[in-house]
Amino acid sequence: MRKSSIFFLICFLLQYFCSSNSESFVGVNYGIVADNLPPPDATAKLLKSTSIEKVRLYGADPAIIKALANSGIGIVIGAANGDIPAMASDPNFAGQWVNSNVMAYYPASKIIVVSVGNEVVTSGDQNLLSNLLPAMRNVQNALNSASLGGKIKVSTVHSMAVLGQSEPPSAGAFNSSFGDTLKALLQFQSENSSPFMINPYPFFAYQSDPRPETLAFCLFQPNAGRVDSRTGIKYMNMFDAQVDAVHSALSAMGFKDVEIVVAETGWPYKGDPNEVGPSLDNAKNYNGNLINYLRSKVGTPLMPGKSVDTYIFALYDENLKPGPGSERSFGLFRSDLSMIYDAGLSKSAQTPASTPLTPAPTASAATLTPSPTPVMPSPKTPTTTPAILAPTTPSTPLTPGILPPGSEIRGTATSCEPLHSLLLIIVSTYLHEVST
Repeated sequence: MRKSSIFFLICFLLQYFCSSNSESFVGVNYGIVADNLPPPDATAKLLKSTSIEKVRLYGADPAIIKALANSGIGIVIGAANGDIPAMASDPNFAGQWVNSNVMAYYPASKIIVVSVGNEVVTSGDQNLLSNLLPAMRNVQNALNSASLGGKIKVSTVHSMAVLGQSEPPSAGAFNSSFGDTLKALLQFQSENSSPFMINPYPFFAYQSDPRPETLAFCLFQPNAGRVDSRTGIKYMNMFDAQVDAVHSALSAMGFKDVEIVVAETGWPYKGDPNEVGPSLDNAKNYNGNLINYLRSKVGTPLMPGKSVDTYIFALYDENLKPGPGSERSFGLFRSDLSMIYDAGLSKSAQTPASTPLTPAPTASAATLTPSPTPVMPSPKTPTTTPAILAPTTPSTPLTPGILPPGSEIRGTATSCEPLHSLLLIIVSTYLHEVST
């Protein structure tokens, strides 16, 4: 190989590894159940000022999709539950939906996933459930016909209640009553390389067991850790435990290679007086530490070395949502575009100014008294699933502001500096050889 070819190959590889450090795994949910939201153009400008690279919509609002054109921000659009029967029974309806909501904006608007329905499997609506997979197939066929089948994925979003067992994480399994439905869905998703999208909320796990040690476990703060009694793996945060329970359920059904995407997770910064857990500090610590943890690319114990694509709930408060006060208080930004709290999402942020992360998970054989904290709770379907993750003896507290070994920040603005230096050395050496 000629020297010039080697040189350009090395430069390409260095550039590739630098660009692979982007934070494409950090997304946000953009709900619009409100009457005080800023215009989509202002929101698009706000998003471009942050490190958020993906947005999940619950519908396919034309103004929002247009506003995000040429921004480079990935967009998940949603087909409403009410559209599922027509999509399933009429391929033409599915084709028209794709033409109106995808083809009209793509590729200027970077649509990456079409989510058919939201939490359909656990909705209890048998009509929707029986029509879900046919609807997804028809949307997939419409995308294939437009030569977009390999570029835009078709999925659906689930609540954690699709799990029948979640403790310990290694024993995660789907609810047997959904078994046939999920197996067919996952076969379709495996064939089309689409992600399994799910909504884990450590916030609701804490509400079911409001002890200080549980709060620390949920907020990625220093804690004793909890051991999976089957594997001996020590879990240091609830997020990992929940995601690994889903991974185990997928593996048990024969679909371990289907990608997991966290479609929603978050923490409210306020709530009603009788609610346990909502507070500004807790919200800042959860979302800030989660973002920091994702940036570390440590991964979960069962899926190490990579960060799961995660959409934080939510971009704004939605003041018209029903339910307790916390349901209207998950926002990261106010309607005037100011931050409610700093979760470390500005492009200049390296790590958020929040409580330090917990150590990277390590193996341990110690298993003590089981904790009563279930992994599974979701806002729509509370659970009393007994926990088997056991607290261990206290670990050494971390020095504030210093990440533990194995969880160094990678993928930040400074992570390519050594490679840039190496590139300069290569260029100098190459020029010297050419000149001689």
